[in-house]
Amino acid sequence: MVSTELLRRYPFFAGLIDDQLRELAMITEEIEIQKGDTLFEGGSNADFLYLLQDGGIDLHYVVVDDRGMETPQDFMVGVINPREVFGISSLIKPFKYTASAVVNRSGSALQLDGLKLRALCEEDEDMYVILLERIASTALLRLRDTRLQLVV
Repeated sequence: MVSTELLRRYPFFAGLIDDQLRELAMITEEIEIQKGDTLFEGGSNADFLYLLQDGGIDLHYVVVDDRGMETPQDFMVGVINPREVFGISSLIKPFKYTASAVVNRSGSALQLDGLKLRALCEEDEDMYVILLERIASTALLRLRDTRLQLVV
């Protein structure tokens, strides 16, 4: 569990009331992340939503040839900086990560339990709407950044 004051520091939680922040704080842990660690892999269950406190994360997307003839190709598709959210698939069906998150600089992150987060959102529709708006905005920004990489 973390403090509600810690959660207030993140724009991702703007607009949530004290009771909602308390509920989220109860399902949030602060974790240390080490350079080179993979926090999750694309295709795995989206068990956690993360907010980076310090350090850095690279998002990788692995492309596999459907015919199995070529070696899988790994593309770096984004960078997560402090105060940004990642692991957003924890709130989007089918709750599978679409990319891998690899630590590029040691630091710390907030880790919200995805199953408990989804349960809270089922109980509190207002919180769910606010969080989904933030998730959608994040997804659109990442899509834009990926498109920009394609033209460079």
